[in-house]
Amino acid sequence: MVRINRVTTKTGDTGTTALGDGSRLSKDDDRIEALGAVDEANACIGVLRLHTRHDNEADATLARIQNDLFDVGADLCMPKGKARLRVTDAAIARLEHEVASMNAELPPLTSFVLPGGGAAGAYAHLARTVVRKAERAVVKADGAGSAVQRYLNRLSDHLFVLARRLNADGDEVLWVPGAHQGS
Repeated sequence: MVRINRVTTKTGDTGTTALGDGSRLSKDDDRIEALGAVDEANACIGVLRLHTRHDNEADATLARIQNDLFDVGADLCMPKGKARLRVTDAAIARLEHEVASMNAELPPLTSFVLPGGGAAGAYAHLARTVVRKAERAVVKADGAGSAVQRYLNRLSDHLFVLARRLNADGDEVLWVPGAHQGS
């Protein structure tokens, strides 16, 4: 179990931060940027959960995903080439299964979806875009194809379909090409 006795260590005052193996990197390093982007995505999901408390299934899934994102961070905090153990193909497959299950209950799309709708759906779209940003940061820091990158890719799909499900009561907003031209 993790034990944190002190939050203020002052070790970052020199502009560096420690990785999981004790090595230090500049706070503007691509790996630290990726860690920060994952943390930002997790915070967005925390805000989304404020709007899913009435939906036990969605809230429980999002709680698990928030824990998964800490596993993502644990893997990212190891230097490239060092062993990573937390993000597995099973976690990726679980997201794929959940996406397929949610999507099977939704009507087929007839247009692109505009981010928005009800509060929960809008926050799911925001979380999706931040997860995509985290994925881009991971690709920059770590390269494509890692379990972490694949997990984030599936998670953004998951959040898109979750947004559709959360907006299924009529709040979904579809793109109407050229709807406001000439206005």
